[in-house]
Amino acid sequence: MNKDQVLQKIMQLRNNLSKHNYNYYVLSQAVISDYEYDMMMKELETLEKQFPEFDDANSPTKRVGNDLSNTFTQVEHEYPMLSLGNTYNINELNDFDKRIKNIIDSDTPFIYTCELKFDGTAISIKYKNGKYFQAVTRGDGLKGDDVTENVRTIRSIPLKLQTNDYPDEFEVRGEIIMPHKVFERLNAEREDIGETPFANPRNAASGTLKMKSSAIVAKRNLDAFLYFMLGKNLPSDSHYQNLQNLKKWGFKISDDIKQAKNINEVFEFINYWDTERNNLEYDIDGVVIKVDSKELQEELGMTGKSPRWAISYKFKAERVATKLLNITYQVGRTGAITPVADLKPIQLAGTTVKRASLHNADIIKELDVRIGDTVLVEKGGEIIPKIVDIDIEKRPAGLSETNYIENCPACKHPLIRKQDEAKHYCPNEYACPPQIKGKIEHFVSRNAMNINCGEATINALYEAGFIKNIADLYELTFEQVYSLEGFKEKSAKNLLESIQKSKNIPFENVLFAVGIRYVGNITAKVLAKNLKNISNLQKADFEELIAVDEIGDKIAESIIDFFKNDHNLKIIERLKSYGLQFEISEDNQVDNKLNGAKIVISGTFKNHSRDELKKLIEQYGGKNTSSVSKSTDFFLAGENVGPSKLEKVEKFGIKKISENEFINMINK
Repeated sequence: MNKDQVLQKIMQLRNNLSKHNYNYYVLSQAVISDYEYDMMMKELETLEKQFPEFDDANSPTKRVGNDLSNTFTQVEHEYPMLSLGNTYNINELNDFDKRIKNIIDSDTPFIYTCELKFDGTAISIKYKNGKYFQAVTRGDGLKGDDVTENVRTIRSIPLKLQTNDYPDEFEVRGEIIMPHKVFERLNAEREDIGETPFANPRNAASGTLKMKSSAIVAKRNLDAFLYFMLGKNLPSDSHYQNLQNLKKWGFKISDDIKQAKNINEVFEFINYWDTERNNLEYDIDGVVIKVDSKELQEELGMTGKSPRWAISYKFKAERVATKLLNITYQVGRTGAITPVADLKPIQLAGTTVKRASLHNADIIKELDVRIGDTVLVEKGGEIIPKIVDIDIEKRPAGLSETNYIENCPACKHPLIRKQDEAKHYCPNEYACPPQIKGKIEHFVSRNAMNINCGEATINALYEAGFIKNIADLYELTFEQVYSLEGFKEKSAKNLLESIQKSKNIPFENVLFAVGIRYVGNITAKVLAKNLKNISNLQKADFEELIAVDEIGDKIAESIIDFFKNDHNLKIIERLKSYGLQFEISEDNQVDNKLNGAKIVISGTFKNHSRDELKKLIEQYGGKNTSSVSKSTDFFLAGENVGPSKLEKVEKFGIKKISENEFINMINK
């Protein structure tokens, strides 16, 4: 193909992929298979790589984000992002309706638009000439954080608009949310690596949006609903109609918006969603009521903090009383102890609830909760039910105070609690059965070694004495597996074949699988990419580890502690002897002219962008580090370098090199 044909093909692929994104993420109507979509994406990636002159920041291929850290700059809002007045009281909605009628001409007819109040984090997005331009958080209402690159990864937000009847420039506002399924999976992963789970999807969405790596944001599968448009040349005076235009242009607009002719129809909408919200796949915490006419909105104006033409009615969190039957204690893979309340079954938010989290010893003490108490259980914005209070008047006489356990419920080892942590831990990690089995379950999981071995099989192998750690899996014999109840010749062979096949799993998966605390799937990939093999990781000191993007103090300390432990070292040596991959494969190796040199880039450059220079550093075996430290080898300086960095460079005696000197280094 000549270049014109290539460009035509690229544009065709981009348009097709954008349409399929819209069909799948906005309309929830996939019209092609995942395989067809992936093949189309792969073809576009290949063409864009071969012809970089046709690069476009809004190409569907850019949705994956990048691993380079970005910092958030403050941006002033062109239109202030004011919060809405809110109420939990129906009578106050009547007052709201009366105030509007008093301000405008009583003969002027008007209608309301009723919308769901999504429980997420607010966002404002600018579009110019039909293309995604900038995304900013609410912040303090007058200015917010520029999160353009992170929001770009959200697939329900269009990068290029459909049709051509949109204003040249406008702003659209909405809510970034995390669906329940994504939230549950994320919390399971966090608990698996010893991290504290998020309290609710709102916190998870907000935390994700502020992450420094857009690649991690992309993997979190955030979603968004848009609900307001601002600009100078809007297509309609009707807010409702403007939302329909947004939907036509490719935005995800809720299908549950309704116009109401009067306040009674507003009440009908509220009553319906007070119950129906339990059937949604995401959280809402109320309903928003807006005067539909933009002209009337301007006439009604603003108070100091909120618009007079809109109000939110917030639902009360459903709270149900039941009896606390028992408190049990679960032991996780990392040894973390989680107290769980066993309840007399109740109906709450559309589901039967039998258990609720009590989180930790501090919560139990604060509530003064006792077995036999009548407790109040709430779901509210939480996915996992929690006990929020007790009915002290219904407490039977003589109930004993709850004393948090001092020994592990599984192995009876004394528990410990670190100074800065809320949870208690069982430190007996190599002899505590739930921890041992949990580590093996983690090791065989799909994102780790992908061995076809479920929880029941691991339990059976452990109870039979065939496995006591992850390395024992590679010494299993056919006779051992075949002897287990439920195994036949074929299923036994399948398990052993799956174990053998796992020896080809790449290094980053193996690193995740061995179960270093706080080293999740993404962190393992970052470490593998930067340190190349297990030997380098084992020898890395604290300064070298925190110099790697996304590796903080806690992770670095955990890695160092892991390799200080003789048990872990023996397991690693055994796994090496069985042929597992403990270094990046040759396919991923790079020209090593920079020989692992740690380089900090600062300033602006004439011939290359900073991203291009960072890629060159990685391509030639160097390491990009974000801050100057004693372990920095070179300071690649452009123009307008900050004085504080230069002071550190001089203080540590780091060699400063120019753009040309760097290019000469890699061209030698």
